[in-house]
Formats: sequence, structure tokens, C-alpha cells
Amino acid sequence: MTFEEKLAEYADLAIRVGINVQPGQYVLINTTTDTLDFTRLVVKKAYEAGAKRVHVNFSDGPTNRAFYDLAPESEMHEFPAWMVTQREELIDQQGSLLWIDAEDPDLLAGVPAKRISDQQKVAGRALEKYRASVMSDKIAWSIVAIPSEMWAAKVFPDLPKEEQLPTLWETIFKTVRIGEGTAVDQWKTHIRNLESRATALNEKSFKKIIYKAPGTDLTIELPDKHIWMTGASRTPNRTAFIANMPTEEVYTAPLKFGVNGYVRNTKPLAYQGNIIDGFTLTFENGKIIKAHAEVGNDLLQQLIQNDEGSAYLGELALVPHESPISSSGILFYNTLFDENASNHLAIGEAYPTCVEGARDLEEAQLRALGLNTSITHEDFMIGSAEMDIDGEREDGTIEPIFRKGNWAF
Repeated sequence: MTFEEKLAEYADLAIRVGINVQPGQYVLINTTTDTLDFTRLVVKKAYEAGAKRVHVNFSDGPTNRAFYDLAPESEMHEFPAWMVTQREELIDQQGSLLWIDAEDPDLLAGVPAKRISDQQKVAGRALEKYRASVMSDKIAWSIVAIPSEMWAAKVFPDLPKEEQLPTLWETIFKTVRIGEGTAVDQWKTHIRNLESRATALNEKSFKKIIYKAPGTDLTIELPDKHIWMTGASRTPNRTAFIANMPTEEVYTAPLKFGVNGYVRNTKPLAYQGNIIDGFTLTFENGKIIKAHAEVGNDLLQQLIQNDEGSAYLGELALVPHESPISSSGILFYNTLFDENASNHLAIGEAYPTCVEGARDLEEAQLRALGLNTSITHEDFMIGSAEMDIDGEREDGTIEPIFRKGNWAF
């Protein structure tokens, strides 16, 4: 396939499989100016799929950096009402949402952590309805990524400059199964394989998940009636979509107060234009009671203090070390890719869809079921070839889930 053919297939995949645009539907795309040509192609594909209106929110890296560097301190505590209205109208109209990510992992390096945190807090509170709708799959949503020059330079610093961008393009195409035949068919087979894993885990009804690895000794209790899920989701009207492309995970929600032990990250966390790395989190009865990072410690401290729920976990996800992205040996400095190369956990909000009957519940009802609620949901990677994971049943029986980083059943 030519590059142009791969690009067209990728755009088609994002629209027809990622958000699965329905006839007469509104589509909102959030992206950056680095994606302009690809976004134009995606917009065309969306209209061809029957969308009645496609709107694009473009952000720009240097412009965003200028805001954090130069805007008055008071603006770190404000969030525009019109931005809230736009997203809430999309939800009310049952539209679909696509993120096209190409951000520089170091965009906000050097910005005081508190300015970033203050803006994230106010945005999280303002967009509560929007965030809850995404977390509970009330609308179809998906995240895809394309290279930018700054991102490609971060991933492939040892390559000549002229090779960095093309190499990242080809790497991304491979991770989303472009060029392996018909991508749509490849994805159907892939999702079936993931769902077979989720089915097996659901049948086992584990009470606890136990992680052991260098730097990690962690036990996570699971809520009653928990559900293991995959990246394949459905809206309330049964429209299928794929939230993350790529996706290699099978995931569920932890019991908020049932996490004990400690865990160390195994890949850097790219968070708000900064890198957080070399960190260990210690949990007691669910809460992070100790946290320290060798890189980005100030931002880590702000992250776990965003609100009460930011000191608790909201997701645990299983990804074998021999997954395609992990086997590539590439560190992407982008959570969309790095989380699909590694077992991971998420600080903050739990997915209501991970507990039977919880999808339409209010926040207080979710908490009563043992699910964490927060304005935060931030994945961090903990998997390696040295990680063993066991499941403990209600009667105390222990069964292996992972051995040496890979599925044990």
C-alpha cells in the first residue's frame, strides 16, 4: 500500500470503526494544528459516513504554551462557559467524539506544576457532565494519534531528522493494523480475541488481584458484580465503537478502599506536556499514602491532590508483555500507546460500565458500590517481563493470571 492509501484507510478506520459515525449524527473532533491534513481527510470520511455536521476544535502547541506561561494567575482558575456548552450539546444530541492526538510530550516542561494543576481542576469540575458521559459510554468516542515533528523527535532521537516522522508514521500504522490486509477485518478478529480473555476472567469472578514484580507488591480487591471489559464498547442505543486505537487491554474497576501495598512504574508517564518517571506509590486501604517520583515529582504530587478521588485508583488493566506494541521495543511517551504495551493502573475516576447495573447511577450511588469518583483519570504503566499476577477467589483459592508478564491461561 502507498502512504496515501494507508492514510485513507486509517481515516476510514477512525470514522467507521473508532466512533462508528451514524447517519444524521453530529461529530466533534478535538485535535492540534499538527494534524491538519489528516483531520481534513477524517472530516471528509465522516460526511461520507452520513454525519450531518462535523466540527473541529484545533489547538496549537505554542499557543497553549503561551497560555500557561503568560496568562494571568486568575485565569488558571477559570474555564470558558462556551466550551462547556459545546460539549454538553454534543451529548444531548447523541453525537460522537474523536480525539486526534499529536501533542509534544514536553510541551509544558518547565511550567510550574501548580498552574497546570489549577487549570486541570477547574476544567474537570466544569466538564463534569461531559466527562461522566464519556466514562459511562453515553456517546461514542475514540482516540487515535498521528505523528508530529516534536513527538517523532522524542521517540526516535537517534535517527536523522528526515527519518523521524516517516518512521513514526509507519510504526503507528502497524499498531492499528493498517497494511495487514483489510484493517476493519483485522480489528474484528483482534476484538474477538480480547473479548475471549474478558469472558474467561468474568467467569472466574476473582475477589482480589495480586501483583508481584521488582518494586511492586500490590493487592487489589474487586467490587461485587465487577465486569472485565475490552476496548470494544456500546452506547445505550447499542452503537458499537472502539475507545482507543490501538487497544490491547482487558480492564475492570477496583474496589476503592481495597488497594494495599506498593507499585512502581515501568514506563514514563507523559502528563500535561511533562514527563513523570521513576515513581513508587504506596497504598493503604485504597488511598495513596506515599508517592515520590525521580522525575516530575512536583507534578505527581499535584496530580494525586486534584481532588479526594485522585488519591485512589479507578482502573486496573491487563496487557501481556508480548503484545505487538511492547514487542516493538519502542517507548512512545504517549499513554495511548504505552498503556497498550504494559499492564497499567489509573489514578482517579472508575468506569461505571465495569460494574453490573452502574452505568446510569449518580455519583453517590457509584461510591456506595465501592467505585471511585474523581475529576482525574490518568493511566500509568506497571507491567514488565518480570511481573506475575494471581487471582484470588472468594474461597481463598489462588489461580495464576500472568506469569513472567504474559497470560498464564
